[in-house]
Amino acid sequence: MRFVTIIGILFFAGICYSPAFADIFLYVDKEGVMHFSNAPTQGRYRVYMRESSGLSTPIVASYKPDTDKYDPFITQSCRLHGVDFALVKAVIRAESSFDPYAISIKGAEGLMQLMPETSKRLNVANPFNPQENIAGGVQYLKYLLDRFNADLKLCLAAYNAGETTVAQIKGIPNYRETKNYIAEVLRYYQEYKKKSSQNRLAEQ
Repeated sequence: MRFVTIIGILFFAGICYSPAFADIFLYVDKEGVMHFSNAPTQGRYRVYMRESSGLSTPIVASYKPDTDKYDPFITQSCRLHGVDFALVKAVIRAESSFDPYAISIKGAEGLMQLMPETSKRLNVANPFNPQENIAGGVQYLKYLLDRFNADLKLCLAAYNAGETTVAQIKGIPNYRETKNYIAEVLRYYQEYKKKSSQNRLAEQ
């Protein structure tokens, strides 16, 4: 994580626990730097956390994403790399719930939760840019599908637990998180495939 981002997080921690009660707003700039404010002056900020004067702890605002917002980027990258649209959308849903600013405890970033070293490897300059993140994530999925001979479960296991681990044991690691992740993505995958089929029938 960038040093300036850490500064932003420290600032965020400070305003979260200040005596004054106010909503906390966030935006991520084109360099991937996170900016927090309790008094935004620009429209690009969105509510990140709400605070209530009646409670001693902040209430995290619910995030209601537009799940179709990034379809053009997904379609473009899928056509370029020959990856199933429904699969990519399922991965995004499982990874970030369509939040382009999502950051995991382990440091994975953006819609497809790319680790910093993966972003660097895929030439993703700003993982918080939806188009860049999806382009890199789809490219990485294609690489994993090729490496594991189009075995979808192994590909998803590698996406979650790391390709080296999966390659070493030649199978799915016995990790509860990874098994749950595979099941979740496959469930979403079937859902989006069904939706795509229904949309094609409706267009006929």
